Amino acid sequence: METPDKLHVLILGSGGREHALLKACLRSARVASVKVAPGNGGMALEAECLACNISRPSEVLELVRKLSIDLVLVGPEVPLAAGVVDVLEDAGVLAYGPRAAGAQLEASKVFTKNFLVRHKIPTADAASFTSVAPAMEYLAQRPFPAVLKASGLAAGKGVVIAQNLNEAEIALREMLEAKIFGTSGDEVLIEEFMQGEEASIMLMVCREQYLMLPPSQDHKRVGEGDTGPNTGGMGAYSPTGVVTSEIETRIRKEIIEPTLRGLISDGIDYRGTLYVGIMVTDLGPRVVEFNVRFGDPECQVLMPSMETDPVEIMESIARGTFRAADVRLRPGATLIVVLAAHGYPAAVRIGDAIELPSQLPEGVDILHGGTQRQPNGALVTSGGRVLGIVAHGATLAEAAQKAYTVAPLVRFAGCHYRRDIGARQLRRDGVA
Repeated sequence: METPDKLHVLILGSGGREHALLKACLRSARVASVKVAPGNGGMALEAECLACNISRPSEVLELVRKLSIDLVLVGPEVPLAAGVVDVLEDAGVLAYGPRAAGAQLEASKVFTKNFLVRHKIPTADAASFTSVAPAMEYLAQRPFPAVLKASGLAAGKGVVIAQNLNEAEIALREMLEAKIFGTSGDEVLIEEFMQGEEASIMLMVCREQYLMLPPSQDHKRVGEGDTGPNTGGMGAYSPTGVVTSEIETRIRKEIIEPTLRGLISDGIDYRGTLYVGIMVTDLGPRVVEFNVRFGDPECQVLMPSMETDPVEIMESIARGTFRAADVRLRPGATLIVVLAAHGYPAAVRIGDAIELPSQLPEGVDILHGGTQRQPNGALVTSGGRVLGIVAHGATLAEAAQKAYTVAPLVRFAGCHYRRDIGARQLRRDGVA
C-alpha cells in the first residue's frame, strides 16, 4: 500500500536525458507513480507516455491537473524558456527547473554574456550583432578562429567556429539572413576562440545552496578525434580529470559563487539545474555557456553517480528546502556511448528497425532517445541520437570496456557511434 506522502511525478521530454530521469523515478522510494509527456518508444515500456505540447505551459498545467500530479520534472530547455515552471508554481504545483527569468541564461546568449561581464565572471571577449555588415567590420579587426553563436535556442547546434573571414561571412548570412535557426538567429554573438579543454559542470541549485555533481566531459563532434560537425553530443563520461582539485576550487570561487550571488542580486529565484560549460585555459577556468537543465548525454552518466535519491533532491529544491550537505555521491566512473541514426547530424533517416540484446551485463543500461514503437510493437528509429549505452564501473576503463562490449550488439541500419569516448582521460590515466 502506498503511503500518502509518496509523489505522483510527471516528466516532460522525450530524449535520453528524460529516460535517465525516468529510471531514477522508478528506483525512488519517494515515487508512487511516474508518467512522461511525450516520451519515446523505450520509455513507453516502463511508464505511460502521454501526448502533450510541452512548449505550451497551459497545456502542461491542464495535463497535471487531470492526472493529479505532485511534482513535475522538466527535462528540456524549451518549456523552461516558455515559462512552464512559472505557470505550474503559480498554480501550486511543485516543479523542478528554473522560472523563465532564470531560463534566460540559456534562451539568450547575449543575456548571459551581459550577465557574466556585469558580475565579473571569467569568459571570452565578445560582441553581438543583428546584421552582417557591422559584424564583418568587427571580425576584420579580430584574430581567427572566431566563435559565432546564434543567441537563441538552437538545440545545441547554433555554434560555428569560423577559421577565416569567408567562413564567418557564410555563417553570418545563414544565421542573420537565411534564418537557418529561425528567430534564434536574429542576434549573433561573436566570441574570441578559447584554447583549452572543455568540461561540463552540473549544479543542482536552490538559491545560494548548490550541489556540484562530478565534472563530466561531453564529446560534441560527430567523428572520432573530435572531427566533423557539432552534434547534440555523441557521448560523455564522468568524472573527468581535466577538473583537478585546484581547478575545482577556482571554479567554485571564481564562477559558481559569483554566479549564484549575481542571480540573487538580479532578483532571480533560481531553483533547478545549472549547467556551466567550462573551458580550462592557461589562464584558468572560463565560462563557455550556461544551460538551465541537465545536459544530454551528461545527465545519463550523472544519475548513476548519485547515492542519495535524486528525486528527493529535486523535490527539496522545488520546495526551497534543499541542503547540499545532506547529499552522498557514489564512487566509480560512468560512460555513455551514443548510437546515432543514418545521416546524423544532418538529414536523419527514420523508421529503421532496431534490434536490442536480450541481456545486458551488470552495470550497463540502454537509454532511449530517438525511438518509436510501432502498432505491432516493433521498435524503430525516430530521431538523430537513437540510443545511449550507459555503463558504470569502478574505473573509467572498466566502464568503457562494458559500454563498448554492448554497443556492437545493438543493430539498426545506418547506426554509427564514436569509438573514442573517454579516450583522452584514459590516456591521462595511462590506460590507453
